[in-house]
Amino acid sequence: MINEMLSVTEAAARIEAGDVMVIAGAEELLRALPKGNWIGGTTVYFVTDTGGAVVRDRLFCTIFPEASGAAPRHLDPAGLPSLAQGYAPTGFTMIMIPAFSVAHSDFAVEGASYPGLFDQPLVGWITGVHLDELGKRAPLVFDGATGIGYDEGAALLHVALPAGAVVDLDILNIFAQGDRRDLSFTFPEGGFSAHKASVDGAEVDFARYIEEHGIDTRLPLVANYAGALVNVSIQSVDAVSGEVKFYAPVVAGVEYRLANALGSYAQAFAEGAGEDGAGQYSCNCILNYLYGELEGQRTGNFTGPVTFGEIAYILLNQTLVRLDITDAA
Repeated sequence: MINEMLSVTEAAARIEAGDVMVIAGAEELLRALPKGNWIGGTTVYFVTDTGGAVVRDRLFCTIFPEASGAAPRHLDPAGLPSLAQGYAPTGFTMIMIPAFSVAHSDFAVEGASYPGLFDQPLVGWITGVHLDELGKRAPLVFDGATGIGYDEGAALLHVALPAGAVVDLDILNIFAQGDRRDLSFTFPEGGFSAHKASVDGAEVDFARYIEEHGIDTRLPLVANYAGALVNVSIQSVDAVSGEVKFYAPVVAGVEYRLANALGSYAQAFAEGAGEDGAGQYSCNCILNYLYGELEGQRTGNFTGPVTFGEIAYILLNQTLVRLDITDAA
């Protein structure tokens, strides 16, 4: 696997040479690319070799020379439950979904129940735009087979690998569950928002509880699924309506604990990643980029797009997702 920041001309040459690619960058650049074995998504935020940066004139390209074949395609929201039908017999699937779309919501809530979803590694991210452009232009995904950009549905790249190749999909979550009972919550209903929560068995107005207890909403709520820590990030708190909105859905009845506060985000990522990252595919959350002030800071050897949500089978928040391919022989 090769990660490169390329000009449109350089990326186009790779595509025309037949390379299998996943591409991230500004809409104008993605629209200029030729058809081929690729999918793309919009973002202008990246973690580069020299640190976090806003890049508008180049594309972050991941090339898979290991691939023995690839099939890009686009699915509308109604077709998402059938996404596993395109899985190659061996390999993995890349997926991109536009932020704030129907597909984003549907996949977040229902994705884990899609038939065959977990039968092979599914990795990708939620596409976005510069924060100054929120509400002014739509996040897009691109199907390289047609070159068309979409503000709805999902772009998929089903990648086949030769026998013996091993795919390792993992997440790096720098947050841990806190141990305070007064910062432990369950919710009576699942979804992207909540009005009520239970704290140590007592029902509370969640928005008011956050305000009265001075909870730092930059920290995610963390659930423990059999040892796997999964974050749900708080998007907004409306004390008037009593609504708390999330970037990923909470699950009814699951215990969430507010994460422990961090010192340095960059240091936490570097320590968690160790020497890993080079030659792997990765994406990191825009909230980590913002709250950790990662612009200009290196986070170990991981490079890749900064995203509005990460996918490792399911939708994740404030997490680094990474994919590695090795030869078993």
